[in-house]
Amino acid sequence: MEFMFLESLRLSGVAGKIIWALLLAASSTGVANAETYYVNSATGDDRFDGLSDVRAWRSLARVRDFPLKPGDQVLLVAGSTWKEPLTLTRSGRSGAPITVSATGVGPRPRIDVGGVSPHGVAVLNAEYVSVGGIEVTNTAATPAQRFGVLVSAEDRGVTRGIRISDMYIHDVRGTNDRKDNGGIVFRAIGQRLATRFQDLAIERNIIWKVDRSGIAGISDRVTFLNWFPSEGVVIRDNYVDDIGGDGIVPRGTDGALIEHNIVRYAGSRAPGYNAGIWQWSTDNSLIQLNEAAYTKTRYDGQGFDSDFNSRRTTILYNYSHDNAGGFLLICSPKRNEEDNLGNRGTVARYNVSRNDGTRIFQLSGNVSDAVIEKNVVHVGAKMDVQMIVATQWNGWARDVRFNDNRFKVAGTARYGSENGRNGPDYLIKAGFAPAEFIRFKGNSYLGRHLDLPDDAAGQTVPDYAEPMADWQVPIFDPAKAEGYTDFLARHRSWMLAMLQRELGTQVDLKQPRRSSFFEARR
Repeated sequence: MEFMFLESLRLSGVAGKIIWALLLAASSTGVANAETYYVNSATGDDRFDGLSDVRAWRSLARVRDFPLKPGDQVLLVAGSTWKEPLTLTRSGRSGAPITVSATGVGPRPRIDVGGVSPHGVAVLNAEYVSVGGIEVTNTAATPAQRFGVLVSAEDRGVTRGIRISDMYIHDVRGTNDRKDNGGIVFRAIGQRLATRFQDLAIERNIIWKVDRSGIAGISDRVTFLNWFPSEGVVIRDNYVDDIGGDGIVPRGTDGALIEHNIVRYAGSRAPGYNAGIWQWSTDNSLIQLNEAAYTKTRYDGQGFDSDFNSRRTTILYNYSHDNAGGFLLICSPKRNEEDNLGNRGTVARYNVSRNDGTRIFQLSGNVSDAVIEKNVVHVGAKMDVQMIVATQWNGWARDVRFNDNRFKVAGTARYGSENGRNGPDYLIKAGFAPAEFIRFKGNSYLGRHLDLPDDAAGQTVPDYAEPMADWQVPIFDPAKAEGYTDFLARHRSWMLAMLQRELGTQVDLKQPRRSSFFEARR
């Protein structure tokens, strides 16, 4: 509007410079007048102005009701504890977010909401907001839809500039009957106005003992005919452990980056189908340098999954191990003309799987144009797994290529297609039909393989024993949040060294991209 105003007047020279200066000064007024407010649950008083530690507010309700401005900071004093939620509804602006963080020496400020609110922390219909440094719990006698942190936008178009970082979220007793609750949930919905997030970052958080989802995205604009994806979503450096259902699941995004997260013990309590790290109805998701381990269920139960109505998912440089259901699921039901294009163009490259159970690679339903290449798979001495299995989900896979993978099997590996079910497990027969064009080129088959596929350029070595190597991935005790920054550095370093050793090449991380005009859904 400012540009149009000046253009309409066709100002130039000194007059134009003066007006531009006035407009710039006016636009920076909010930042110049920004304030810092303190909240102390022990010594504060809501009748104070909050402008210093000795005149701090006491309650989080005071923060909720106060008209915060762009650039304002709210500092929660270390050692404080509240049994009420922190709810933020005011917006900052680009370059001047509203920030809530911790200050002082001592334990993190802690919100024990105890079920009196669905959320411990919520950012509701606000943008340019940053929250970090807080401990959050939300438990009660009976399960219900509960959140540690809820970021929700409804009927407000594009919502920008949200940051959730350095949070310690644990003991959230949500319900395992629905996926849209748990540790951190970002939700964009709008019956009247299509709504999405732009530039949303969820980074360096600890999420432990929550139900049902660790980190989950929710959107109502995810179908073939109703597509309005969030963009610039980054989920990075999070530790997600002891999760009732799914670990990390973005939904309705284009160009999301899911990088260097550690997900352990997903699928611990929720019935139904769960996996460690996966996406649902997305374009161009980049899932790289993550560890997914100890997923407990065999209903799916893989470390990684590329799922329904998704295009061009890239699964790169990840480590999957000890997952009950296997390493990688690629799946989607039959295409229809309303909500599902199927799963197209998934690439799984340069990943390492070790001691994953049941199904290492599962191709389920309407999967097409997938490339699985240059991965290394280790199967332990006492394990009997389905290395590659095609299963039906209102249809079968078509056009999937397995190139230059190394299948190192100290136990037994089988290949084939679904011939029946036994609870969470598939009975298989030799061959991949009725799946079509499942092709193999240049793979290495070490150890005992049954019903091997045709692979004219492949290499078979009957005798194999796994050599000694460093598989001692760094561990972290989520009961002790201190030391997390050091753990992240050690974990990343170990991952890079392990991947280079196993893959025999330098790790070259990628940057996410979004769909071009010519790649629009149609």
